[in-house]
Amino acid sequence: MKKKFLPQVWSRGAQFLSALALFLASSLVWPQPAQAYPFWAQAAYENPREPTGRIVCANCHLAAKPTELEVPQSVKPDTVFKAVVKIPYEQGAQQVLGDGSKGPLNVGAVMVLPEGFTLAPQDRLSEELQEETKGVYIQPYAEDKQNILIVGPLAGDDHQEIVFPILSPNPAADKSVNYGKYSIHAGGNRGRGQVYPTGEKSNNNIFTASTAGVISEISASDAGGYQVAIQTAAGETVTESIPAGPELLVSQGQSVAEGDALTSNPNVGGFGQHDTEIVLQNPTRVLFLIVFFIGIMLSQTMLVLKKKQIEKVQAAEMNF
Repeated sequence: MKKKFLPQVWSRGAQFLSALALFLASSLVWPQPAQAYPFWAQAAYENPREPTGRIVCANCHLAAKPTELEVPQSVKPDTVFKAVVKIPYEQGAQQVLGDGSKGPLNVGAVMVLPEGFTLAPQDRLSEELQEETKGVYIQPYAEDKQNILIVGPLAGDDHQEIVFPILSPNPAADKSVNYGKYSIHAGGNRGRGQVYPTGEKSNNNIFTASTAGVISEISASDAGGYQVAIQTAAGETVTESIPAGPELLVSQGQSVAEGDALTSNPNVGGFGQHDTEIVLQNPTRVLFLIVFFIGIMLSQTMLVLKKKQIEKVQAAEMNF
C-alpha cells in the first residue's frame, strides 16, 4: 500500500506545484499586459488575422497609426530575403505607463506570410542581415503556424524599422507550394493599448462621465488616480474611478453631460496594418523569358540587316 500511495502523493504534489507556479506567474504577469504585446495575441487568438483581414492587435490598440511594409517585388525559391516593417512615431515621445508614470514607447510587429514562407535560419543569413537583426528576437506564432511571425516588445526609439529575414519555399521540394503571386500582411504597434485582453480599459485612455450631473467631490485614490463623484438631477451619486496617468480636466462644482471628458487623452501610440503582394518566381520561366527577348532582338537585327542588303541591291540595279 505504501509503495502505491507514495507515487500518488508525488503526482498530486507535482500537480499542485505546477498549478501554484502558474498562478504566481499569472499574478506577476497579468497586471502588466501592456508590456507583453504582441504575445497576448498568442494566448487569446488561434490566428492573429481575422476573416475580415484585420490583424487582432487593433482590438486593443484602438488608435490608428501608419505602418509601412517593404518586400521585394519577386523572389526565387529557397532564397533568403528581408521584409522591413516601419513603425514611425516622434522620437522621444513619452507614454503613460501602468503605474501612471511616463516612459518611452515600445514597439511590436506581426508578419503574416503565405504558406511555405518561414523565418530564415541563422546559418542562412548574410553578414548584413545578421547585423540588421542583431538583438531582435523573432519567433513563429505557433508550432503549426511557422509562416506567421511576431516580435516585441522592443525599444521603440531604436527599432522604428524591424527587419524580418524570410526564407522562400521551394516548390520542387514542397509540392503543396506553387509559383505565383501571394499576399503578405504586416501590423505594427507603438505604445500601450487602450483595452486589456480581458476587456478592461487601461489607464492609457480618455475617461468620460457615465451620467449627467454636477461634480460634488473629487478625492485622490490610495493607489493613485481619483474618485470623481457626480450628483445627478435625481439626487443620486455616481462615482467615476480615474486611474493614475490621465490628467484630470474637471473641477468640483462643474456641471457635466453624459459622455463629457473627465480627463485628457494620454495615448500617443497606436496600431497600423499594411498589406502587399510578392511573386514567387520560377527561375526556368525567367530563363525562357530572357531567351525570348534575345531571340526578338536578334530577329529585329537580322531584319534591319536584310533591309539594308535589299536597299544596296536595288541601288546597284538602278545604277546599272
